Amino acid sequence: MATWNFGDAANGVDPLSSPPNTRTTSTGSINKFPGLGRTKFGETVTMPDGQVVSAYDAKYATYLKLATGEMFKAYESACIAKGTVQNRTLRNGKAAQFIFTGRMTADYHVPGTPILGSGDPPVAEKTIVMDDLLVSSAFVYDLDEVLAHYSLRSEITKKIGHALAEAYDKKVFRTIALAAREAHPITAAPGPEPGGSIIKLGAGNEYNAQSLVDAFFEAASILDEKNIPQSGRFAVLSPRQYYALISQVDTNILNQDYGTTTQGSLNTGEGLYQIAGISIRRSNNLPFMAGEVESIEGENNDYSGDFSSHCGLIYMKDAAAVVEAIGPQVQTTGSDVHTLYQGDVMVGRLAMGCGTLNPACAIELQAS
Repeated sequence: MATWNFGDAANGVDPLSSPPNTRTTSTGSINKFPGLGRTKFGETVTMPDGQVVSAYDAKYATYLKLATGEMFKAYESACIAKGTVQNRTLRNGKAAQFIFTGRMTADYHVPGTPILGSGDPPVAEKTIVMDDLLVSSAFVYDLDEVLAHYSLRSEITKKIGHALAEAYDKKVFRTIALAAREAHPITAAPGPEPGGSIIKLGAGNEYNAQSLVDAFFEAASILDEKNIPQSGRFAVLSPRQYYALISQVDTNILNQDYGTTTQGSLNTGEGLYQIAGISIRRSNNLPFMAGEVESIEGENNDYSGDFSSHCGLIYMKDAAAVVEAIGPQVQTTGSDVHTLYQGDVMVGRLAMGCGTLNPACAIELQAS
């Protein structure tokens, strides 16, 4: 009787017949070791927790045995940043240029003097470059698809899409937080133009509902004072902050027109859609109290910073911009690869970059 250990070449494991090409699940592994290799009666494998099981059971642990069943789906965070910032499609170039114009003045005309148009506004530019190609991939084995009692290909496609969406949101939210810490690029007269703003809730108040509500009205005042348009204002909070607002604050902040009640729905936790004219969204992709975030290879824009006290964003869509060369899409290998490996490689890809735009439109909430 042969015993196979994960990655143990000393026990005669052929690495070509057992590529570690997918992830371990809570009940077993999908297309994991012995992977693409063959199994036979009597062979065993040692699981990561030390349990010894048959090679067949380990290989097909998540598949249907005698009756119907269902696959438990992991909670997926939705991509909510798309559409809340400026977006430009990049073609035949490596970067996109955005132009800033400052304020102009009005003066009284002196009789007998020509008007020569000498009051041109100050101008500055911002360039946003592309990051490297972002990919997420998986291998789908033919026999796995035949034996699976769920749509394996569909599930993997969704997972790939969610992985790309999560990366998109994280880049955008970190960029907006950094914009709130910047000065405006236009400093010439009649400027300087206003830069970003930070609202401090106080240490330990990141989940204090009244502090959050006060911050919304303070943010609305700041944006109004900077002459930022009232349309296109958004706030992004963590889910716990969002529900703290619903549970701790008087229900008059709930959407009066939501559902069948007059004050939103406390049962479902829905109905809180804006405060002070600012549309509220919730996401797990904020750099919420994340500490120091470093740049990684492939990022050609700077998304790094100290987010130790970061606890939310309030912004208008001009705060940041995204340039895209390749939108989110899924590719599948052709017939040659399919015949050779008896399966398909599925690849999701996204080519984008994100940068700060008008810092006056960005406000960061900090628990300090």
